[in-house]
Amino acid sequence: MSAAVPNKRKADAKVIILGDYAVGKTCLISRYIDGKYGQHESTIGAAFFLKQWGSYNVAVWDTAGDEKYTGLSSFYCRNAGAAILAFDLNKSTSYESLWARFLPLLEHAKEDCLKVVVGTKRDAMNEDDREITIDEAIEFAKEINKDIDISKLNGEPYFETSAKTGYNVSKVFEYMFSYCLPLDKSFNNKIDGKSTIDLSDDSNRAHRGKSCCHKQ
Repeated sequence: MSAAVPNKRKADAKVIILGDYAVGKTCLISRYIDGKYGQHESTIGAAFFLKQWGSYNVAVWDTAGDEKYTGLSSFYCRNAGAAILAFDLNKSTSYESLWARFLPLLEHAKEDCLKVVVGTKRDAMNEDDREITIDEAIEFAKEINKDIDISKLNGEPYFETSAKTGYNVSKVFEYMFSYCLPLDKSFNNKIDGKSTIDLSDDSNRAHRGKSCCHKQ
C-alpha cells in the first residue's frame, strides 16, 4: 500500500497497532498511508505496511484483534519503538481489553516503547452516550508511559480519531514518528545497528482473510 525506498532492506523504526477485533485498526492505517477509507479484509496474524517519513522508513504492523491470534501479536511486538492501543469509542469492552489483553504484549517491545492510546470511530459517537471520558483515557495513557520521557512531544499520548473522515489520523502517526525518528541530530542517539528492523523475513508473514473494514 505504500512505496518502499529502493534497495533498502531495513526500517529505521517499527510501530505496531493493537486492539480488539473490529475496532478499526486497518482502516486507521489505510487512511493514513493511502488517504482513503473503504472496505478491507480482516487481518489474520499480522499485516505489514512500509511508510517513508522524511528520509526514514517506518515499518507499521497491523495485528489481528481476535483472541486466538494473541500469541502471534506478542511475536510481532518485538523491538517495536511505538505502539497504538486502539479501542472503539462506542464500545467500552474494547477499552477494557487494552490493559487486560494487549498492554501485556508490549513487554516484548523496546524498553522505551511509546504507547499511544487511540479511540476510533469518533464520527459514530454521540457525546451523550460517551462511556469512556477523555480525562479517563488521558490518565490511562499517561500512566502506561510513566517510565519514558514524553515531555518533548506535542500533547498527551491520547487521540480520538475517525478513519472515515480522517479526523486526527495523521496526528497519531506524526506523534509516534516524532518520538521514534526526530528529524534532527538527536535521531543519531536513538538508532544503532540493533534498533533497525530487518524486513526481509517478517514481511512474508503477513496474512489476510476475507471481510470488510468493520470486521478487522
